[in-house]
Amino acid sequence: MKIAEHDIAAIKALGYTADEARFLYIVATHSGYFVPRQFLDLTGASWGYRTDQLSKKLESRGHATWREYQDTGGVYHLFSKKLYAEIGKENLRNRRRHSVEFIRTRLVLLDFVIANQQYDYLETEEQKVGYFCKELGLPKTSLPTKTYEGSSSCEPTLRYFVDKYPLFLDSSRAPFSPVVTLSYVDPGYPSVAGFANHLNAYRPLFQELNEFHFLLISNSSVHFADAEKCFSSVVKAPISTEIAADVLRYFRLRKAWDLKKYALFSNNEIEWLNDATRRFQGDRFDSLHAAWCSGKLTDDDVRRQFQAATPNRKAGFQTFLVRGNRRDDGAAWKTLKRSSVPGFRSKDFALQPLAEANSRETREIPRDEKARKDAAKFG
Repeated sequence: MKIAEHDIAAIKALGYTADEARFLYIVATHSGYFVPRQFLDLTGASWGYRTDQLSKKLESRGHATWREYQDTGGVYHLFSKKLYAEIGKENLRNRRRHSVEFIRTRLVLLDFVIANQQYDYLETEEQKVGYFCKELGLPKTSLPTKTYEGSSSCEPTLRYFVDKYPLFLDSSRAPFSPVVTLSYVDPGYPSVAGFANHLNAYRPLFQELNEFHFLLISNSSVHFADAEKCFSSVVKAPISTEIAADVLRYFRLRKAWDLKKYALFSNNEIEWLNDATRRFQGDRFDSLHAAWCSGKLTDDDVRRQFQAATPNRKAGFQTFLVRGNRRDDGAAWKTLKRSSVPGFRSKDFALQPLAEANSRETREIPRDEKARKDAAKFG
């Protein structure tokens, strides 16, 4: 991970040490949220003076707040616009308040980044778009986008890579060229449905790449096997075949289905059509299908819209189980003397909900009591 010296210096100028500045830069860039244990993971420090000093600085300077979230536990939010502005990231949405689901996802993401500082991360939207479009020469239409509607007098805004999951260049195979690695962060979802939707959103980009790795990052391995099968079906199989042939088959079956010619379909064809509908979603395919149905495009015209399959294309899939298991966040506290922090409840550092938390109705619980707040910061 390459962090510019002037960014570290800018945060140090706000009253932080070099280690604290590096940690806060990583939090601001990749997460916006953190738990105390993650500072220890990055610095190798022990619970005590250094962690307590960081908490005092953050709160006294108004750079972060500490809150408890149901089903998540106690979390710091680094929100100071001044701090973000010092490193040129004042417009990052990380400093804004978010849902509990977003926070849990960012905490898992931060665990991964802290454990993998050897990679060259593409941190910003500008860096990511520049890499794919300028360095690799790919069209912007192949990038994952989200449209934000402006006011009545403003045009809609297109944003790229809005999920902000880790995207980095893996140089571990030197002297060979670095391999771009994309990822998805699962904080404990009940299924792989979100993962499949994410792959579909990135499918146009996958189709343009000759080689890439994809990494599933999670704090649980329960969905790893299903996710690998999903990746093989949604990503690997399509890029190893001629996409134009599949698109034309999809157009024919979709047209027959729209005309209610259901008797023509076998169970296998219905299943294939369902998968193809997820695979070929988006304005591009809808427009091509409409033009093909109206006769404005022939089969050959459609084939020319897609490049032929490239031999030996490589799409690797890997999983990463983060070290920061939710139950472990409270474990370090057990090594401390409980008498030194009266009134502390071990769940304050836990990211795994306890049974008693399930009975609470509010999603966010401010810590108003000074004694408990001081006790539960960093130990």
